[in-house]
Amino acid sequence: MNDRVAGALAATDAMREVFPATPCLRNDFLSDRYGADIWLKREDLTPVRSYKLRGAFNAMRKLSGEAVACASAGNHAQGVAWMCRHLGVDGTIFMPVTTPGQKIDKTRAFGGEHVRIELTGDFFDATLAAARRFCEETGAHFLSPFDDDDVIEGQASVAVEMLEQMDGPPDMLVMPVGGGGLSAGVVGYLRAARQMPQDVRLVEPVGAASLAAALVSGHPVTLDQIDSFVDGAAVARIGDRPFELLRQTPPQHVLRVPEGRLCLTIQELLNIEGIVLEPAGALSVDALRDLRPEIEGRRVVCVTTGGNFDFERLPDVKERAMRFGGLKKYYILRMPQRPGALRDFLELLGPDDDIARFEYLKKSARNFGTVLMGIETTDPASFERLQARMDDSGFTWRDITGDPVLAELVI
Repeated sequence: MNDRVAGALAATDAMREVFPATPCLRNDFLSDRYGADIWLKREDLTPVRSYKLRGAFNAMRKLSGEAVACASAGNHAQGVAWMCRHLGVDGTIFMPVTTPGQKIDKTRAFGGEHVRIELTGDFFDATLAAARRFCEETGAHFLSPFDDDDVIEGQASVAVEMLEQMDGPPDMLVMPVGGGGLSAGVVGYLRAARQMPQDVRLVEPVGAASLAAALVSGHPVTLDQIDSFVDGAAVARIGDRPFELLRQTPPQHVLRVPEGRLCLTIQELLNIEGIVLEPAGALSVDALRDLRPEIEGRRVVCVTTGGNFDFERLPDVKERAMRFGGLKKYYILRMPQRPGALRDFLELLGPDDDIARFEYLKKSARNFGTVLMGIETTDPASFERLQARMDDSGFTWRDITGDPVLAELVI
């Protein structure tokens, strides 16, 4: 037995004294949809509703009571806080000033009197720098969320449990990638234990594909810009240590999921299955849409990495899902300034078209005014018919749904 296997097995055994294994459950809805045997490794059911507890536990149990510090606005902070209280260790958690109050409150609740929260920096880079300075000044141990050998070893316990629960490797394993700690731990363990599935697929959000960029370059690179919507996986640079374990991954085995489509999956799992997943936690399930031709008749395990979803985000999730599915569009409409002009436009709407937003942008006494209009429908083809009727009626319009600049400023 090599060191990697022995370390992961020891970490998994030690965890059983603290929290139970997460279940690996067959999902009938997904299995029927894809004609496959789909199982979910439910990391959203740990005591902190994410797998991050594993890495924090394994790293902190080796510190002999040493004070720790970390920088995080999400699951890593909560995992560290939970372990601080369990081990009776003092921890300082640095979070951006912009962190939602719900996440701050949950982290404080998990850590209790053993955790001090420092809000600093508008962006994560400034928060991270503050945490590292604090460790240099105080001697506290800085605990990285993914670029740490002990954290990676702890995350490998997901694979140990899966093999026990599935009585061996599945045909395919699908996992999300952010900083790479989970995927590196799991792949590294399965490879060392000679228990690799036939196929492994790693999944990133389109707006933060740092592993794909690293595989192309042959080394980790920092993305110039990321979309932070999938906050649990929106990492601009994959960790150096994780990349060393993942660099053999064929680039075609790294899937990129569009954020809008991911919202469809979040809604489906919530409404049909009653499963609450955060965006990063749903990445592996959403990727099944791209894998349909490959998985028919096969046993597939998707790792659902987290369920810390702030329900205040539901309107945004619905909005993104509808826009991606072609069921909602935004138009800038040039409206004549005459009695009856609005009524003329309303008569162009189909029976299933609904005005979800109407904002009159006229700024002066001109002959024409500008209207921002959001329209929802039940059939994407309705918009083609509406646009044709607007053209025939002489209305000047512009579809701004897919314009990233106007969408950010106006919508």
